[in-house]
Amino acid sequence: MSNGGELQYAVRASLSQSQTPFSTASNSRFYLQMTIVGCCHPVREARERATERCSQLIPCLSDPGRRQTSVLKLALVVLHVIFVGVLFLLDRGLREKTLREPWYTAIYLLLLVGTIVQYFITSATSPGYVIDAMRAWNETHATLSKTSRASEQSASSKNGSLISPSDGHQQGRSIYEIKRNSWVMHVMNMYPPGSYSRYLTCTYCNLVQPPRAKHCHDCEKCVLQFDHHCVWLGTCIGQGNHCRFWWYLFEETTLCIWTGILYITFLKANTGRQWWQDAVVILLLIILGLSLIFLLLLLLFHSYLILTNQTTYELVRRRRISYLRLLPARVYPFSRGICRNLYDFCCSRRSIHAIERLPTTEELESRATPYVCMDIVSCRCC
Repeated sequence: MSNGGELQYAVRASLSQSQTPFSTASNSRFYLQMTIVGCCHPVREARERATERCSQLIPCLSDPGRRQTSVLKLALVVLHVIFVGVLFLLDRGLREKTLREPWYTAIYLLLLVGTIVQYFITSATSPGYVIDAMRAWNETHATLSKTSRASEQSASSKNGSLISPSDGHQQGRSIYEIKRNSWVMHVMNMYPPGSYSRYLTCTYCNLVQPPRAKHCHDCEKCVLQFDHHCVWLGTCIGQGNHCRFWWYLFEETTLCIWTGILYITFLKANTGRQWWQDAVVILLLIILGLSLIFLLLLLLFHSYLILTNQTTYELVRRRRISYLRLLPARVYPFSRGICRNLYDFCCSRRSIHAIERLPTTEELESRATPYVCMDIVSCRCC
């Protein structure tokens, strides 16, 4: 036997001796895992393709934040259907009353549909962003800039002077600077002269913040008259949708009260029913009662904010806002009286991009003076 053959025989023998039972079991386990992975690979690819196709058909599913909001909206609608559906399935008396008095059930179902529609309308309404207000302001004043530029060009042509390319470039830059700084000057005029708050700039949006504006980290934008970010709605509550939010709370509270009355009427009825029906109704009634307490407190709280022209952020973070921290607790700088506040909130047709001016020191001092009998007679609070 040659030396090469002897070497191959020795290597094969050493490999056969080194394959212990433990190594054989490890190899078997490895082959089994590879087989499982190979079988699962087509399933994984099919799942990824289905997920990608769903993301293309429904874009909100590709974003985790929007997906969570969509799930919460779906859960809210399902809860409404469950509470009302169980009531109609178990309460025979309600079904008989529907046949005798269809208008009663029609009004109840109309309130249910109106509440859900109001929920989606509020969720889709813009709260009023600072960036949109800046664009609207610049577009409004763009016509004035074009008119002034046209008048300058006509005047120069009448004088017989020609505009060189460099002069035109400088003129274009000056118009751009005016357009950019017009918003800054507009916001600064909303603050009293000499106020440090005139120079407040958002570190995230790099925009000068008008009074009552705040950056929302969930929406990643500055919101005009920021109140709070509602997780259930998936949007901020601000100047543009605060009124719709209050009406949604009012409709939801009314629906909960009416549904609770129907549940209690069902429990008081002496009709023959199973014990599990009472258990289901009592459980749903407890959940409904807790929801009603929360909604009622929230409705009363926002009604107080409307009467005093405040926001949740201004009330909770008053000591952190530079132009509010030095004011007395009972002074509401943006309040114009109860009647005017109600009118501005419910009936005013001002733009959602309108900015509210911060009162001067003299106006705040006059509002801080205590009430006397003549103030009550003259309806100073109104």
